[in-house]
Amino acid sequence: MSGKYAVGGRGRAGSGADRTGAEKYGTPVLLGSVLTGLLLIGTLLPAPARADLAPWAPPPKNACGETGFDPLARKPDPNAPRPSPLPPNIDVPIPWPEITPVPVPGPRPNNPRVSTPLPADPCRNPCPDIRDTPKPTPAPKENPAPPNQSGSSSGSGTGSGSLSGPLNLPSVNIHPDPEPIPIPVPGGQPPAPEKPPPPAVHPAAPGPVAPPPAPRQVRSTRLVNQITGHGSTNRTDMRWQVDGTDLGIIWQIEPGKVGVVFGDSFGKGWKYGGTGGPDWRSNVLGFSTERDLSKGLIINDMVQDSRCHAAELLNSRKIKNFETTVIPTSAFALGKRQYMSYMSVNHWSKVPGMWWTNNGGLAYSDDGGSTWTKDRYAKWDNMFGVDRFQVTTMVPHGDYIYMFGTPNGRVGVIGLARVPAHQVLNKSAYQYWVNGNWVPSGENQATPILPGIAGELSVRYDDSSRQWQMSYLDPARHAIVLRTAEQPQGTWNAGTVMVDTNDYPSAYGGFIHPWSTGNDLYFTMSAWNSYNVYLMHAVLDDPTRGDH
Repeated sequence: MSGKYAVGGRGRAGSGADRTGAEKYGTPVLLGSVLTGLLLIGTLLPAPARADLAPWAPPPKNACGETGFDPLARKPDPNAPRPSPLPPNIDVPIPWPEITPVPVPGPRPNNPRVSTPLPADPCRNPCPDIRDTPKPTPAPKENPAPPNQSGSSSGSGTGSGSLSGPLNLPSVNIHPDPEPIPIPVPGGQPPAPEKPPPPAVHPAAPGPVAPPPAPRQVRSTRLVNQITGHGSTNRTDMRWQVDGTDLGIIWQIEPGKVGVVFGDSFGKGWKYGGTGGPDWRSNVLGFSTERDLSKGLIINDMVQDSRCHAAELLNSRKIKNFETTVIPTSAFALGKRQYMSYMSVNHWSKVPGMWWTNNGGLAYSDDGGSTWTKDRYAKWDNMFGVDRFQVTTMVPHGDYIYMFGTPNGRVGVIGLARVPAHQVLNKSAYQYWVNGNWVPSGENQATPILPGIAGELSVRYDDSSRQWQMSYLDPARHAIVLRTAEQPQGTWNAGTVMVDTNDYPSAYGGFIHPWSTGNDLYFTMSAWNSYNVYLMHAVLDDPTRGDH
C-alpha cells in the first residue's frame, strides 16, 4: 500500500500500481460513518506545513556512502537553485474504454526459489552482473563553444525547445488513458482441489468490557534507519531489486527470527516520487534476526525467485478493475505454520485515501514463508464495497485469533471478530463483536470498537504492560497514533500521537515490531514521497496498571 498525501493515503501513479485507496459506504449501519467521512473529507488533504520546519540537512548516507531519503520535513537547501514555479511538463490524460479479456481461473502461480548468500563486505554487491553500484560519470573535457555572434547559436527561437528566462512554459502532453473493462473468458488452469471446512457455528456469548487505561504518553520519537531502497542500511535495491516499496509488516516466525512483508515493490528503473515502474511485484518478504533494534531493522535475506531478486509471494492478476494487486495486511504464526491476511484490490481511486477491494482473505505457508497458498474459503467478499473486514490485522492471544478490520480505504470504522485458533481457516467459526456480544453472524453489523476512522491497523498484546496496543494512521488527527486497552473489544483509550504528519508529511503505516519491550516501541513507517520504509523508535512513559 502507499500514500500520496500526508494523511490521504496510498496514492499511486504510474504503470504498475496506480492507486490512492478507497472506502465505499452504503448500508444504514454505516450511515453515521458516512456523515463523519463527509465531514472529515477535508482532513484527507495534506496537513499544512508547520512554521518551524527542521533545519536543512544534506540527505543521509549509508555505510557504503550511498545517498538515502530523509522523510522529515525540512527547510530547502539554501544553496540549491530556486525551483521554477511551473512544472516542466503537464500531462493531460484522456480516458477511453478498453475491452480486456481476462482468462478465468487464470494461471497457477510459479514458485521457483533460490538463495543468494550475501558477501562478507556489506558494500560489495552479491550479483554485480545483475546490478552494481553506478560508477561516477567522468567530468566532460573543457571544449568552449565559439563566440555567439548572433545572440542565438541555433536560431531556434521558433523551434521546439522551451523558452529561456522567467517565461519558461511547460510542455503540454495529451495522451490516452485506457480504462480497462475486464471481460472474463474461459482459460487458465483450474485450481487444485480443496475441501471446504465443515460448518462450525459457535453460539453467541457475552464479553467483558474494561475501563480504558490511561493513555501512554510518547516522550520522543526518532528515526532509527531507512530499511529499504537506495541508500538504505540493507541496500535492498542492489541485493534484491527492491528500489521502492512500503508497509513493512513484522511478525515472529520462530524464536529469534521475524518476517518483514512489504507491499507493491518496484525494481531497477523505479523513479523517486511514488509508485509505478518496472519489475512490479505485489508483495515481497524479508527476514531479520537482529535483536538489538537500536541498530535498526536489519534484513538478512529475502525470499528470492532468481539470483538477487525478491519473489512475489501472493500472485495477483495486475488487471485494473479486475484485480490490480494483492496487498498483505498482517501476518502471524501458529506452531510451524505461517498465516498472512491480505486484500485483493480491484482498483485504486484518484481520491486520496480511497480504494475498492474484491475481498479480504487468508493465505498460509508451511515452509517458513518461502511459498504461500491462498485459502479458497477463508475470504470476506466485498459485496457493494461495504464489508467491514477488508483491511484486517489478526492477532493470536490465548485460545483465539482476534481479527480487527476496516472497510476498503482509510476512512472506515474498526470492527472486531474472533475465532478459535484451530479453526482460523473456517469462516463459519468466526464470531463478531456486536453490541457487547460475540455473535456468529452479521460481520457488517460489527460494533465499532472506537470512534473515528482509521487506516491500516497494527495490533498486538504487550506482555510487559499487560495491555493491547493499536497503532494506525488517523486521518482526522493527521498522525500515526497509539491506543491501548485491557481487552481487544475495549474500552480503548483516546490514544496519543507517535508521528505527526506535519513533521513527516507523507507518513503512513505504523506497524509495531513484536520485539518492542517496556517503554521502547519500535514500528515501521512508510513515506509516500520516497516510497520506502523506515524503522521508528517511540519512547513511552510507564503505564498506569492498576488491577488486572
